[in-house]
Amino acid sequence: MNPESFSLTNSVPTYRLYIDGAWVHGTGQPLADDFNPADRSLFARVEQAGPAEVERALDAAARAARTWGATLAGARECLLLRVRDVIHRRRDEIRDALIAECGSVFSKALWEIDYVIDLLQSAVGDVRHAFGETMPMTQAGQVSMSVRRPLGVIVGIAPFNSPFLLSMKKVVMALAAGNTFILKPSEETPVSGLLIADIFAEAGLPPGVLNVVVGDRVAVGEALVRDPRVRKITFTGSTCTGKHLAMEAARNLKRFTLEMGGKSPLIVLKDADPDYAVDAAAFGIFLHQGQVCMASSRVIVEAPLYDAFCEKFVAKARTIRTGDPRDPATVIGPLIRPAQCDFIDGHIVDARAHGATVMLGGTHDGPYYAPTILTGVTPAMRIYHEESFGPIVSIFRAQDAEDALRLANDTSYGLSAAVITNDLQKAFDLSLRLESGMVHVNDCTISDEPHVPFGGVKNSGFGREGGRYSMEEMTEVKWITIQLGKNSFPF
Repeated sequence: MNPESFSLTNSVPTYRLYIDGAWVHGTGQPLADDFNPADRSLFARVEQAGPAEVERALDAAARAARTWGATLAGARECLLLRVRDVIHRRRDEIRDALIAECGSVFSKALWEIDYVIDLLQSAVGDVRHAFGETMPMTQAGQVSMSVRRPLGVIVGIAPFNSPFLLSMKKVVMALAAGNTFILKPSEETPVSGLLIADIFAEAGLPPGVLNVVVGDRVAVGEALVRDPRVRKITFTGSTCTGKHLAMEAARNLKRFTLEMGGKSPLIVLKDADPDYAVDAAAFGIFLHQGQVCMASSRVIVEAPLYDAFCEKFVAKARTIRTGDPRDPATVIGPLIRPAQCDFIDGHIVDARAHGATVMLGGTHDGPYYAPTILTGVTPAMRIYHEESFGPIVSIFRAQDAEDALRLANDTSYGLSAAVITNDLQKAFDLSLRLESGMVHVNDCTISDEPHVPFGGVKNSGFGREGGRYSMEEMTEVKWITIQLGKNSFPF
């Protein structure tokens, strides 16, 4: 990081905020402690934004929007490519920060970085694809067209689980479309957000185009959401917070995109290869300790294959390595905070009390939660309805494909789903009828690409992110007509 971005006290860095192209001190609440989830050691301290810093960020972003929105496409493309090159050079630094701050295991941290590099390359192509169109008119001599224009100032609120990837997904596409951006990182992973600012600064981004402010929900988040200079809110996080933001955005007539929680089902039909299905299910629930909105937290297996699947899945889960996230062989690292272990414990206690069976796991050693498998889960249990956000999965027996579909749709969420079968007819039929924003056939529920329409339905989201879908969400259509010659007015 730029030496101007922090100061050292007893070898612990204290980070500043990034506003209008400069590293500035915060005047908000006392310093926030940022802990390493693996051992609860102090990773960093971060200064907090107060009303003065929020106003300064808003003013800088609004001012920069007037020039950045008029920047030629080629200049924006070059900037994004320079950012990609900076990430390549600083790959190890970014990896280590993701491991230390959010508990990413080694391979997951590298995956985040590779995704962002791909995102930047994809976004370069999107810069020139904010298309309008011409339209026929009834008035003689009149030319009618639509053009897409940047919205202006966009605010992004990012989560802790993939702080580099999910923040960059918002920032990169907003800037590609000609908008300026204010990023509010998660309180759990603020340094990852500030690292993004440092990367863009090194790449030569003009002052004010990207600002990163850290602070609590009321002092920073709500002040940003309510300000009239902000044209759009893009959020990834819990459904409860997303609903609150949607109400605030609607109250202030702002656009919003929400990517929220999930109880994503993986359907395994009776003709599936059980070993392949087990591998898909294991990756789908144990990646990043299950702290993934697309996690395969419900596996629904057709009855003839159910017993064999359960036996093989338990055997597979016993081999999943839990431990030090810095070790490349580790699969499950620490949960983000101790309270998350308590929350999952509550789900298990409630499920057992209502008759569920814990086939494996159900315990934790400090922040490391063991791979946990439940059967006999019913709607009477909290875990049937609530997102656990941990390495815990419920396996359901379905009588047939229709029963599997019923179970899959019996949730208030609808982010991602998957179907494993060799019957293409059933696969496509189920794909159309699953109440989910995304469906993956013969794969797990976790999948994303920079250019696809990523998003959910029901309580999982509103709007889409990715490629041209982000460009449409982050621009507005303007109608323009040109009268050739003189119009004939009725009076």
